[in-house]
Amino acid sequence: MTSYTFRSVELDDLDILAEWLAEPHVAEWWDDPETEIALIKEHIDSISVEPLIIELDGKPIGYLQSYDPHMEDDHPYQDQPFGTLGVDLTIGVPGLVGKGHGSAILAQFVEELFEEGVPRVIIDPHPDNKRAIRAYEKAGFVAFDTRTSEYGPALLMARDADQEDFDA
Repeated sequence: MTSYTFRSVELDDLDILAEWLAEPHVAEWWDDPETEIALIKEHIDSISVEPLIIELDGKPIGYLQSYDPHMEDDHPYQDQPFGTLGVDLTIGVPGLVGKGHGSAILAQFVEELFEEGVPRVIIDPHPDNKRAIRAYEKAGFVAFDTRTSEYGPALLMARDADQEDFDA
């Protein structure tokens, strides 16, 4: 079974993040690289968002961030149970897309959050992002609502700590 490492984003990572954000498979679902890099840079010292680099065999392959919707004013997901964390995920390396890494990364990260006592994890892909939705379902997430956030339409999906086990 493949194992991934998650480490905090550092200023030195911003160049590779900008490269990934310019890749067509990422650019389709994320804002323009300049805007996203500015936000990620802000989040490096944030208490509400934790930006992480995903590594496989010591090499950076993607970006993941977790956030607490209860720590942000007017966050559209504040109706979720207290302690819920949201996550966003992208595989940056084009050659690794569509190979099962997204669901495996998400499953591993969520298990780590559950071990820390997080009761629920949510993720909100664009409803047209079928590849992401399939990967998230494979990682045990279940769609339960459609919302509109500041980023546009979102399919709200959740996985609860007390949910039945599944095979990723």
